[in-house]
Amino acid sequence: MRTTNKSHGPWLTAVILALFAFPGHATDTTKEVDMTRIIFKIGQETLSATLDDTAAARDFASMLPLTITLSDYHGIEKVGDLGRELDSAGMPPSYEPKAGDITQYAPWKNLAIFVAPFSNSRGLVRLGQFDGDISPLEGTDDVTVSIELAD
Repeated sequence: MRTTNKSHGPWLTAVILALFAFPGHATDTTKEVDMTRIIFKIGQETLSATLDDTAAARDFASMLPLTITLSDYHGIEKVGDLGRELDSAGMPPSYEPKAGDITQYAPWKNLAIFVAPFSNSRGLVRLGQFDGDISPLEGTDDVTVSIELAD
């Protein structure tokens, strides 16, 4: 009877090397992502959100605390003037928003909070997203919100 060495071949070596080649691999617990948490206060309601780790989101966070009036825009988003364009370095030229996304529409310098999904839009820069319920933002009425960094 002949015995053979059952080698797993070069594919196993490639898999092992690939696991160690990517610093973001699931077993890498030494790197923490620096997530900026913010809150929106609407009357007695408090909504929590998390900003992305991007230049635009960091620029937005640097403006906080901020009080802004958001107006309905076609039942899809709430918009309010930020007064300036955020730093969008490294961001894609367009974005397809989902309900709960916090964005800036750069050409108009607006903060745009989506209450419904929308099509891919040029000039839209994602900043982050709400962590849960956004129903206090829904409806056609203007909403005054205070936005601040979470403790």
